[in-house]
Amino acid sequence: MDNSINMKLLNSIKLDWKTRAWWMSLLFYFCLYMTFIYLPFDFFLKPVAEDEEIWFGFTLTGWWAKATEPLHWLIYGLGAYGFWRMKTWMWPWASVYVAQIVIAMFVWNILKDNNLIAAFISGLIFCLPMIALWRSKDKFTG
Repeated sequence: MDNSINMKLLNSIKLDWKTRAWWMSLLFYFCLYMTFIYLPFDFFLKPVAEDEEIWFGFTLTGWWAKATEPLHWLIYGLGAYGFWRMKTWMWPWASVYVAQIVIAMFVWNILKDNNLIAAFISGLIFCLPMIALWRSKDKFTG
């Protein structure tokens, strides 16, 4: 890529970043990464024997994981579109999904390591975006 194209892309990202709160932009770009880079790799290239998906803290492996990947892909794709256009339907659904992540982080740490401290800490960390999303109804106007 030539340098002027790189600069245009970087300037475009900088402008887009400013269209929403910084933490929403972070979530938007994370959703883009998951939708267009990680999940296609995970679904098409990762061997079934290595596949894992976490739902509500329970780890699915093998074909069960592979079968539920499209649901994660759909969620991240809808999240990317919803944050991009700041769609009204993102409230309350983005915070509801992050609430599922709070539960998942707590349960997964208990099941994996029986570590109550790690469970509380990881759950509390994800409470921050959950609460921020819940309180952001007025931001989703698209």
